[in-house]
Amino acid sequence: MTAGRFDPDRLVEQACAAAGLDDFGDDGSWRDGLHRLCDGLVADARLNDLGVEIAAMDIHRALTSRLAIVDWRARHPAIGAAPVPRPIFIVGQPRTGTTILFDLLAQDPALRPPLTWEVDNPFPPPEPETYDTDPRIAQTQANIEMSEQIVPGLLAHHPMGALVGQECVRITAGQFTSMIFPTQYRLPDYYRWLLYDADHGPAYRYHRMFLQHLQSGVGGRWLLKSPAHLWQLDALVAEYPDALIVQTHRDPLNVISSISALLHHLRRLASDESSIPDCAAQSREQIIVGLQRAMALRDSGALAAHQVVDVHFADFMRDPFETLRTLYRRLGRELDPVTEQRMRAHLAEHPGDHGGGRYRWADTGLDAAEVRDQVRAYQQRYDVPDEPLR
Repeated sequence: MTAGRFDPDRLVEQACAAAGLDDFGDDGSWRDGLHRLCDGLVADARLNDLGVEIAAMDIHRALTSRLAIVDWRARHPAIGAAPVPRPIFIVGQPRTGTTILFDLLAQDPALRPPLTWEVDNPFPPPEPETYDTDPRIAQTQANIEMSEQIVPGLLAHHPMGALVGQECVRITAGQFTSMIFPTQYRLPDYYRWLLYDADHGPAYRYHRMFLQHLQSGVGGRWLLKSPAHLWQLDALVAEYPDALIVQTHRDPLNVISSISALLHHLRRLASDESSIPDCAAQSREQIIVGLQRAMALRDSGALAAHQVVDVHFADFMRDPFETLRTLYRRLGRELDPVTEQRMRAHLAEHPGDHGGGRYRWADTGLDAAEVRDQVRAYQQRYDVPDEPLR
């Protein structure tokens, strides 16, 4: 039954029928990722009945969104010629303050984050007059709240909302070359293909296409975020050579235990057979590869020094507004009082608990001394101190 639900050709036919369209607007490179994803969902993901429905819906949404965007773009050619100037990308390991930094910067009216509702439902493009009242907002919020009902505590691990900025992995899902899939599902072969063999150039080209689509309705300087960019910074800067990169830094061991707990909680929505050690093995490999690649890229000179701002988690948690003022200076701007007040209000409403008791290193099954040796060069490079393990 599961194999039939994840037949790639059948999924494509269903999407075309639903959209009334058949032009995916590319050379077909997305099909390789789709086939690998479907193979993994059948062979490795250990989906429960609900998980089958969720994964099929994820694929359907990605395909139909792509069809609609390509069609709209063909009917409005000026969209494809519009620049995406100097986007800001927040990258870094997961669980290093990327989300709160993203959310605070999103309080600046001059910056334009892609919101969850418009990423999940991008057609037609958003309109300024209804940007805060579009009916797609309520639909998206209802889906999020349903997920919380199925897996209580999900939003405590990873706050979500229709009007909250969405990560870029949700966008690159339309190329099926995206870390969103092995985050939500157990896909060992797929995630290693992403790390080592996949061509991410087409994913970033689709990413630009998606941004052009959204900004044709509501513009602004793009504010973007995903830890997954850390693994593919070379492809990112090839597509966006004028991007500003904000890299966050924290002790990787607490990152690994935190992200492992999050992956486990996310996967419980679709599978009854997730485990933290399984998630930790994937997280460890991804974190180590990402940190090593980012260091090598920066050493190569492919990223100019003025393009990168380093943010230390401990500094940001201790004094977020000093960090923000430093970042604004690098943007060539001052943090104006009105925007700062909006940021302070947001922080007061969303204080967070910095992880609380939601994760423990002991749950990962990993050898702390061995992992510490593997990340020591990174910590020395960026002066990242060891933290007490939780």
